[in-house]
Amino acid sequence: MAEQLSYQGQVAVVTGAGGGLGRAYALFFASRGASVVVNDLGGSFKGEGGSTKAADVVVNEIKAAGGKAVANYDSVEDGDKIIDTAIKAFGRIDILINNAGILRDISFKNMKDADWDLIFKVHVKGSYKCARAAWPHFRKQKYGRVINTASAAGLFGNFGQANYSAAKLAMVGFTETLAKEGAKYNIISNVIAPVAASRMTETIMPPDILALMKPEWVVPLVAVLVHKNNTSESGSIFEVGGGHIAKLRWERSSGQLLKCDDSYTPSAVLKKWDQVVDFSNPQYPSGPNDFLTLLEESTKMGRNEQGEKIDFTGRVALVTGGGAGIGRAYCLAFAKYGASVVVNDLMNPDDVVNEIKKMGGKAVGAKFSAEDGDAVVKAAIDAFGRVDIVVNNAGILRDKAFNNMDDSLWDPVMNVHARGTYKVTKAAWPYFLKQKYGRVVNTTSTSGIYGNFGQANYSAAKCAILGFSRAIALEGAKYNIFVNTIAPNAGTAMTKTILPEELVQAFKPEYIAPVVLALCAEKGPKNPTGGLYEVGSGWVGRTRWQRSGGHGFPVDVPLTPEEVVKHWKDIVTFDGRADHPEKTQDSIQKIMANAENKSGQSAGGDNQYLAAIQKALKAEGNGTEFKYSERDVMLYNLGIGAKRTDLRYVFEGNEDFQVIPTFGVIPPFDAESPYNFDEIVPNFSPMMLLHGEQYLEIKKYPIPTSGRLISKAKLLEVVDKGSAAIVKSGVTTINAETNEELFYNEMTVFLRGCGGFGGQKKPADRGASTAANKPPARMPDVVVEEKTTEEQAAVYRLSGDYNPLHIDPAFAKVGGFKAPILHGLCFFGIAGKAVYEKFGPFKNIKVRFAGTVIPGQTLVTEMWKDGKKIIFQTKVKETGKLAIGGAAAELV
Repeated sequence: MAEQLSYQGQVAVVTGAGGGLGRAYALFFASRGASVVVNDLGGSFKGEGGSTKAADVVVNEIKAAGGKAVANYDSVEDGDKIIDTAIKAFGRIDILINNAGILRDISFKNMKDADWDLIFKVHVKGSYKCARAAWPHFRKQKYGRVINTASAAGLFGNFGQANYSAAKLAMVGFTETLAKEGAKYNIISNVIAPVAASRMTETIMPPDILALMKPEWVVPLVAVLVHKNNTSESGSIFEVGGGHIAKLRWERSSGQLLKCDDSYTPSAVLKKWDQVVDFSNPQYPSGPNDFLTLLEESTKMGRNEQGEKIDFTGRVALVTGGGAGIGRAYCLAFAKYGASVVVNDLMNPDDVVNEIKKMGGKAVGAKFSAEDGDAVVKAAIDAFGRVDIVVNNAGILRDKAFNNMDDSLWDPVMNVHARGTYKVTKAAWPYFLKQKYGRVVNTTSTSGIYGNFGQANYSAAKCAILGFSRAIALEGAKYNIFVNTIAPNAGTAMTKTILPEELVQAFKPEYIAPVVLALCAEKGPKNPTGGLYEVGSGWVGRTRWQRSGGHGFPVDVPLTPEEVVKHWKDIVTFDGRADHPEKTQDSIQKIMANAENKSGQSAGGDNQYLAAIQKALKAEGNGTEFKYSERDVMLYNLGIGAKRTDLRYVFEGNEDFQVIPTFGVIPPFDAESPYNFDEIVPNFSPMMLLHGEQYLEIKKYPIPTSGRLISKAKLLEVVDKGSAAIVKSGVTTINAETNEELFYNEMTVFLRGCGGFGGQKKPADRGASTAANKPPARMPDVVVEEKTTEEQAAVYRLSGDYNPLHIDPAFAKVGGFKAPILHGLCFFGIAGKAVYEKFGPFKNIKVRFAGTVIPGQTLVTEMWKDGKKIIFQTKVKETGKLAIGGAAAELV
């Protein structure tokens, strides 16, 4: 047993410690020797009222157990009083846990300023005030540990939580800056996104999941981060709850670089948009890109290729901070492309308005602060009768080392950036909803995303804007309101003071505008909303989260900090298990996946799974017989969409009567396998099984239209993806009469929640059966459209797959589907038939199942010929979503 982490002689301040997670922190630190200040206002989680009871109860619990604690009843906005309590009672402070929080959930269109302001007061201002009051003490003693609290809503944005998402992501930028400023004083700051039950969350989660959300799952991680042994992990972001802990970091695409000249236009940006979102060669940055080198490369390039023409005629664009710098460049660009422009600037909108009018464009000025969002938007409506595009660009800087930061520097930055962005967008929102059209581009900064010295206020405000944007992107999507966020790198009045002159010239605001216009276009990027883009000097890249595979701890034994230390490497290492979470559900999913992780069978120990896999790999199943007649062939052909007019498929008397080659997946369906799923992976449940990929080889043509076949199955590999397992098996089918091989199949199934057993991390390369088959970047050579019938699944199941998921609505509902879905192998057959009819017989065919199909929907199969190989993909016409991807067939 590793020695117990102790906090003897240290003082911890925990805000919001009257219940839930805060109480769990307080009890833990007291039990390990720390003196604790238990702060709680005693209000409800909606922030109303106050009672001294909550904090007193916890203090009494600690004292009864022989620990040391005092209560504090101040609001976190009076952080200095809270820290003062620690100094008066215990003479020092070592650990600050900013945990106090409230919720005010409400859809964006109904949000009131009070809902916004209260959340910011508690979450953002409160965390700042407490950290600021503790900072001089930390610096003086060259020791301090800070934990700030974000949430999944902050990391990804969440519906109905625009205010909360903004405040919570603000904590990320704030923490990253504190980490940079505290480094030389041994002040370590980290931020956690806990999924834990509290008074706040009890109202919104089902009880069985609530059990996994116990605060006790969060405390051990925090204990490790604030212990004196942690001297290096700082400025980091962790997702934690339900026994699972993972680390997040920013991942930036290598992006798109174009030439900076007059051919750098929105349509040039959109033409090569795929490069913006191409993460095949990513960066893991802690600050802005190397724009000098990028600019040098850009100057060597030829003129940019232009895409579809972009036109903003009839649209009204409103730009805040439009009187100079980047804002002016936006205004001129929108005007040039036909928009009517509202130039909002507190100082001087008129010069830009006149410039636009001289060009023959339409513009009006709006001389208000961005905080007066209603007045700004009213100017647009009064002048032009509508508003289509809002670019929130107004900003101020009030840089100061955190040790000297005060409210007169903190509040204005929050107000102009975060609140101003909220106010202007909020005022435009009802018009967007009414016209079912809106485009918003908000401005964050690399200081926000990565933190920056002397900019605790600015980085918090800038991250808040990103959290806000992601939340309202979710709310706006179905009304055709798209919201994106950019981090521009350009010389402005704000940056002129800190960059040498020749750089200021190179970083022209004109080199940002084309990206903003591209994001605001009617036909913008393929991924139209919710994005974060870093931009400058002809370069634009997308930035997203990467999450480590992390570690899942067994949920049937209490988690200790010592156990967390033991698995620290798994938690913080970004290896093949890492993924890219995009939405709040992705956080919950990890916890759900870990729900079945029980100590008797958790990772490690004498690994029974690896032993079972080794045994299974050597075994071969007994042969399983499959007899079929012409009737089965016709039934299969009908099941994959053969029409009554396709006589060669539906009439045994036709001279060309034949089997569609994808029939090869039917004989192995019942083949006996030499292993059981629950022996080779933990937590197996058939409900969590997804058919991932299918590979079929046809060993001999013509395929007999009746016969007796034997299929033998064997296990090929089991891959451990952390939260899931991938199991690949192969089945060889022979003709029993001639002993010749007829078919060979490989099935890949994805088992959710069955990983974490220490198995191999990456699948092996198996040639055609694992090829990625990325479609070429050109129009398909052939497109075949086929409407499925509403009876498709009812017919297809008669070929042998009787899973009720495909016929019984009640069963489908349990599986999380609105209606019974079509068998994957049915639409595999439909796509295979399209390839076969256009290009003739193939010797093998491989598909990856990418989405579901409801019987009655239309399948569109796009094919590209590449020598002997046909690469294809199949989409659902009604939704535009992929049903089959990464697919190819090799022709005979």
